[in-house]
Amino acid sequence: MRKNRRMIALLAALGFAGAAVGAWAQDGHHDSHHGVGHVENHDWYRGLKQPFSGASCCNVSKDGVEGDCRPTRAYLGDDGQWRALLDGRWVPVPPRVVLDSRLNKDAIRSHICAGKSGIIYCFIGGGDGA
Repeated sequence: MRKNRRMIALLAALGFAGAAVGAWAQDGHHDSHHGVGHVENHDWYRGLKQPFSGASCCNVSKDGVEGDCRPTRAYLGDDGQWRALLDGRWVPVPPRVVLDSRLNKDAIRSHICAGKSGIIYCFIGGGDGA
């Protein structure tokens, strides 16, 4: 009987932990999945320009979401190159797409603009770390 109670308590704890991790992963601020977090920052993203071409970083969708700009996690490596979380995996950020960090409106989170194919158009590093 006592063994069954322990097993039930363990299963309940594991279920709670799994639900907490699932909620964190869906909070939209750290997973950098396409479109997640775009709507909240749309107006700001729309004003960002690609450093190599002067074209907009943002594909302009909003309520239909589709946005290619979104918050992400990132870190600056010892080699001086940024690495960002893009659709669930860490990728190197090409130096030519890195915008001046002074443009970052919140200075805490990093932001990335990338198409569904994984091509990065713009990136702004923040103080969020990995």
